[in-house]
Amino acid sequence: MSAPAFPSLFISHGSPMFALLPGIAGPALRRLGEILPRPRAIVVMSPHWMTRSAEVLSGPAPETIHDFGGFPAELYTLSYPAPGAPGVAAEVIGLLGRHGIPAVANDRAGRDHGAWVPLMHLYPEADIPLLQVAQPATRSPEVVFEFGRALAPLREQGVLLIGSGSLTHNLYELRRGDERADTYATAFADWIWNAIEAGDLEALLDYRRRAPEAVRAHPTDEHLLPLYFAIGAAGKDWQQAARIAGGVTNGVLSMDSFAFGRHATAGSETAPLAA
Repeated sequence: MSAPAFPSLFISHGSPMFALLPGIAGPALRRLGEILPRPRAIVVMSPHWMTRSAEVLSGPAPETIHDFGGFPAELYTLSYPAPGAPGVAAEVIGLLGRHGIPAVANDRAGRDHGAWVPLMHLYPEADIPLLQVAQPATRSPEVVFEFGRALAPLREQGVLLIGSGSLTHNLYELRRGDERADTYATAFADWIWNAIEAGDLEALLDYRRRAPEAVRAHPTDEHLLPLYFAIGAAGKDWQQAARIAGGVTNGVLSMDSFAFGRHATAGSETAPLAA
């Protein structure tokens, strides 16, 4: 019997401080990493590496990029030294091309914090090959969805596909030291989950008009678009979803994540991805 397909994941990576302050979401991701079978490689799409034409990180040992400023010095000492995966990068480029998306290898770029910060919780040993596919410079959920669809076959080949973003992302309202959740952030997160549970892809793609206070939750779209990469990557299995509760940090950043696809195999038993 062939191994089950990996799920695809949407992970809210929040602030770079998530690396040092795991809150609720960090341990939840750690448990998820322990439940999932070990992937042969991980492919991440993050809004912190965005290009007009498709690029795939192909270096054998990409460096950890600290692409942020104004945070404690300790944060800049962190490294996530997972190996690269040039062979998987070639597979990604081939699949994108067959889907009508020309892509090129980039062996010079490093990994941005949208990739390495959540992976520090999901796979803290940093021993699984990790590469990125650049997020397309677009406001269209449909375009990002198609990137995920193109790479969906990799899930059957031991590759974990992750869209890393933020379920809500209004940095203008960020309240450092204030952990009280604003009701609009929770309402928006609940609306997204309810649409996922209902299998309403049309509503999700049209979230900006239909979701409560969507523009307030996302003044710009880029941090929600990785959700559509994860949904597309799940293929027909996307409605088999689990919500991984992460709470709300800084008052406005929902840290919920989602897993799409069949249940992961833990030992000889089949266990749900989240309670």
